[in-house]
Amino acid sequence: MAVESMPIQSAISIARGYLRVKRLFDILFVLLILLPLGIVIAIIAVWIRLDSKGRIFFRQKRVGQNGVEFDILKFRSMYENSDDSIHRQAIKQYMNGGELNDETDTGNPYKLDNDPRITRVGRFIRKTSIDELPQFFNVLRGEMTLVGPRPPLPYEVEEYSPRDWIRLSGKPGLTGKWQVYGRSRVGY
Repeated sequence: MAVESMPIQSAISIARGYLRVKRLFDILFVLLILLPLGIVIAIIAVWIRLDSKGRIFFRQKRVGQNGVEFDILKFRSMYENSDDSIHRQAIKQYMNGGELNDETDTGNPYKLDNDPRITRVGRFIRKTSIDELPQFFNVLRGEMTLVGPRPPLPYEVEEYSPRDWIRLSGKPGLTGKWQVYGRSRVGY
């Protein structure tokens, strides 16, 4: 299913050869990194299972290249069947120029501080970004690339300005400017 709203035009033209080499690099890197990370993934999976009931992996709809939705994989960091209406409302406010958290909180402007939906293990795996490891499988499936813009939620795309739509002209990435230059401290 694709997000229907504004047409997406490529911001720049990129040679097909470059895209093929980049895809090959993505596949080779992920295959190499998954071998040693397999043990870490198994340990985290057991830890999540022991901490709270529910699935080990969390699937969430995200918007990828050209507005096509896909299921992003993460380790589950919240209690099963948590309500996301508070987050939806907060993100809408943030994207329209409001603040997400009080100045006295941790200073992480994109995620809710003191979110009661997060498990004990979830706090650790989020703080260390271990919850993102399953996204290597999204890279293998071709839905993401190693480096690119953060994949938005469908309800974030509903708030996009015409300028924001450029983000959807390429594949979303496992890492990029948002993660490298301050993670959640980079403004929208």
